[in-house]
Amino acid sequence: MTIDQNLIAKIAAEVMARVQARQPETASGGAGIFQTVDEAVAAARAAQKQLKKLTIEKREELIKAMRQAACDNAVLLAEMGVSESGMGRVSDKVIKNRLAATKTPGTEDLKSEAWSGDRGLTLIEMGPYGVIGSITPTTNPSETVICNGIGMIAAGNAVVFSPHPTAKDTSLVTIKLLNEAIIKAGGPPNLLTAVAEPSLAATNAMMQHPDINMLVATGGPAVVKAVMSCGKKAIGAGAGNPPAVVDETADIEKAAKDIIDGCSFDNNLPCIAEKEVIVVGSVADKLMAYMQRYGAYLISGPDVDRLANVILTEKAELAAAGCTEKPKKSYAVNKNYVGKDARYILSQIGIQVPDSIRAVICETPAEHPFVVEELMMPVLPVVQVKDIDAAIELAVKVEHGNRHTAIMHSKNVDNLTKLAKAIETTIFVKNAPSYAGIGVGGEGFTTFTIAGPTGEGLTSPRSFTRQRRCVLVDALSIV
Repeated sequence: MTIDQNLIAKIAAEVMARVQARQPETASGGAGIFQTVDEAVAAARAAQKQLKKLTIEKREELIKAMRQAACDNAVLLAEMGVSESGMGRVSDKVIKNRLAATKTPGTEDLKSEAWSGDRGLTLIEMGPYGVIGSITPTTNPSETVICNGIGMIAAGNAVVFSPHPTAKDTSLVTIKLLNEAIIKAGGPPNLLTAVAEPSLAATNAMMQHPDINMLVATGGPAVVKAVMSCGKKAIGAGAGNPPAVVDETADIEKAAKDIIDGCSFDNNLPCIAEKEVIVVGSVADKLMAYMQRYGAYLISGPDVDRLANVILTEKAELAAAGCTEKPKKSYAVNKNYVGKDARYILSQIGIQVPDSIRAVICETPAEHPFVVEELMMPVLPVVQVKDIDAAIELAVKVEHGNRHTAIMHSKNVDNLTKLAKAIETTIFVKNAPSYAGIGVGGEGFTTFTIAGPTGEGLTSPRSFTRQRRCVLVDALSIV
């Protein structure tokens, strides 16, 4: 997949010009893009003060406008995201953009509580933090901005985004389009802001800025650790390595289709996507046969080794002082292949396949790096085990304690329950593709910030609020 930088620049320039031409004159045209972190934070702070004066009903009008703008531009943003980052599938990113627009909760998520009795009335309401710093990933450059933008504004906050530099134009255009929608709906300019040139230095400055009240990081372990060490309230959405377990009671054909659909969705970029399959041996051959029927290409023998040499890089390991044993090999994912099409990946080892092939499957031992590492590409290792107990034990091991997502295909309620209790993941999907866990084909709201490390789980507007208690003694109790 070739990244057409000229196309990205052209699209970004056209959209930015169109947005700015229609906006009233403000410090940044209201579009939210500034040269410095200080400017971006100051503008967001001013916007949040204006937002606080609006009614909940008006806030919901702004959110409705944001939803519409995201839906109207879902295709444009998907095309930009794939072209700029070189990762993912346009058709799937369109689904994700629309999902974020339509299934991210709004102000209805903010529930008040009250107690009344002999000594009066106590009321708890959910109030905003103020200005939130939101770090977004290259894997979901528009989706995370849409989702967090809606949720954080619904909660009464303004947002300073720190987009990943490799998808900055997609994220910045998304911010501009959403700000345009907010202003047209009668809201304040610059509720969503960012710097024009995102960088690690800019992100660090944003995290340390005294006027940032809360930090939300969607990304890998390093960025989550960074926000958690800043001394501010932090929400961290970290990595996962979701196993898909299949036992002998499952509907094997449906399981095969669901697994391929889930693992190939946006070329396996979603952190919830199936990263390895663990199957009871008695049904393994049948499962892999059906997988091939539904878009998988099976490789074996030397082809597996050749593929490993392409999509993995060996990490240099230093032997401990005085140790005579040879250091154990360890591997990292070759980022050049993250989110690439299965067809492209196979072509790198001399195998030509049609566009209908959406995933590569191969049988491997449990300790293979394809199983241990989170590949984030449509390459799916399949591991056979003797029974469900062995499957559960291995699933817990290879999930690495991330407690992110697990998937299981079974008709045995006891088996489903045993895995759910053992693995303790934030999302547990039963008898469906992994993406059902974020509302695609399943019930419930969506989010693109799944906070396992800090415990919030699937974030929603209430995640971006703090409790405020109001107590009136000896009054307003009418019973």
